[in-house]
Amino acid sequence: MVVLSHRLDSITSEAFSDPNDAVRDGSWSEQTIVLSAQVRPPPHTLGTAVVSAAADGHGAAGAGPGEITNPGFSLHTFITVLSPCLSQGCVDHPIVLTEAVCNPLYSRQMMSELLFECYQVPKVSYGVDSLYSFYHNRRQNWPCSGLVISSGYQCTHILPVLDGRLDAKNCKRINLGGCQAAVYLQRLLQLKYPGHFAAITLSRMEEILHEHSYIAQDYIEELQKWRCPEYYEDNVHKMQLPFSNKLLGSTVASEEKQEKRQQQLRRLQELNARRREEKLQLDQERLDRLLYVQELLEDGQMDQFHKALVELNMDSAEELQSYINKLSLSVEQTKQKILQSEVNIEVDVVDSKPETPDLDPLGSEQSLEDVESINEFEPLFAEEQPEVEKPVAAVQPVFNLAEYHQLFLGTERIRAPEIVFQPSLIGEDQAGIAETMQYVLERYSKEQQAVLVQNVFLTGGNTMYPGLKARIQKELLEMRPFQSSFQVSLASSPVLDAWYGARDWAVEHMNREEGWISRKDYEEKGGEYLKEHCASNVYVPIRLPKQPPRAAEAPSRASSTGNPGEQP
Repeated sequence: MVVLSHRLDSITSEAFSDPNDAVRDGSWSEQTIVLSAQVRPPPHTLGTAVVSAAADGHGAAGAGPGEITNPGFSLHTFITVLSPCLSQGCVDHPIVLTEAVCNPLYSRQMMSELLFECYQVPKVSYGVDSLYSFYHNRRQNWPCSGLVISSGYQCTHILPVLDGRLDAKNCKRINLGGCQAAVYLQRLLQLKYPGHFAAITLSRMEEILHEHSYIAQDYIEELQKWRCPEYYEDNVHKMQLPFSNKLLGSTVASEEKQEKRQQQLRRLQELNARRREEKLQLDQERLDRLLYVQELLEDGQMDQFHKALVELNMDSAEELQSYINKLSLSVEQTKQKILQSEVNIEVDVVDSKPETPDLDPLGSEQSLEDVESINEFEPLFAEEQPEVEKPVAAVQPVFNLAEYHQLFLGTERIRAPEIVFQPSLIGEDQAGIAETMQYVLERYSKEQQAVLVQNVFLTGGNTMYPGLKARIQKELLEMRPFQSSFQVSLASSPVLDAWYGARDWAVEHMNREEGWISRKDYEEKGGEYLKEHCASNVYVPIRLPKQPPRAAEAPSRASSTGNPGEQP
């Protein structure tokens, strides 16, 4: 058996993990197609084709959540999902189809026309997905009363159920759901991390909502906790964004980069050696001149000696000897450097280069020029120069590219799902779940309120946040009278129970006329006709106003127009 699942964002086919489960418990009929709304149906079982269609904004292009207004889109959908079920050009199976709460008659008419005229289905039944979920979880005590809170992708509904039937006149809708929460979270993180604007996609935000978000029991108090650094460190979640270790714009192979670094190093070594040779030559010429002046003193040529001292801007022979000693030491050190550079051609810097970005050749040469310029001072300042040059190693901080591509989820974990309780967070002038629930309850008597709050039922994919049940209990405790009792329960499978409930109803009512619209009903009563059942909308037929009686005609045409022979 094949399950065809249809949603607005995807049309897929899935298979059951165990195709014999439903057959063993006798819960399947081989003649039913269940078009279940809101979510993907569960894996498929043998004997029954099950198709998931649209409600609450899934699988339909509509003016409102779940309202189908585009017949062409619906036809394309059914061509995809019902093609495996076609037999001799028609679908000879009954169909259970979910629709939006208080679905307009026009939308139902288009769907019925498509099913009966195009696919020749024998009969069809319409229901509400959240009521099917309620039916699936309360089958043992059915019919029962309760307050169904259904929150899906596009909207949230508060549905009062009395004695197993929907009280449509008192149900309310909030135009907020999982989609708006994901968009709000996306805007928050894009504002917080503008450098990752493109990576913060809507699909990733939905993943964060499902895996990291929760409902705060007291929103303001929870925000105060997040102000504490210790609480933040203990509860912040980190999400790693995808990234590439390759530097942007680097297209050169690692071998070519290594060769380039070695060439740059050789150029720097040659430049350094040439500068040392030039410096050695200048220092040697200065030393030869000073030694010549010293020889004048030794030969007793005092006049020429004093004249040479004046030219050298020196005052005595002791000062001359001091300059000679310092310059001799400088010449000897320069010679040692030249010899050492010729022996140690390869240096340790080459081994550490691959882990660092390419150096700018011009910048490196300039840096060496700055270092070498220290040795170009006159011998007068050479006493400040150390005898042994020590290499200076600049310590650079290590940059972790992975940490740069991380999202830190703090208060965003509670801010996004909070919009269903406080729509004003995103600028919506609507009431939240608590206010809407209180408004609905106040429309009933105290006895009916007590019955409804004893069975508050949560269903839908947007009710799977941790802490939602506790938050609803807190809100009910605040609005209910002192020491009054209430009961809040969550669907066993908030995402799939709508499909399971539609299946259960179809199996139990297969041989009954209750809830099924036959082709005869369609031809006699029109496409907008609905047979009510425990999980359906309330049928409100179109009541055309009575035409006023036509005005009494004149007694005779002749009297109104006159005799033919008379002149006007």
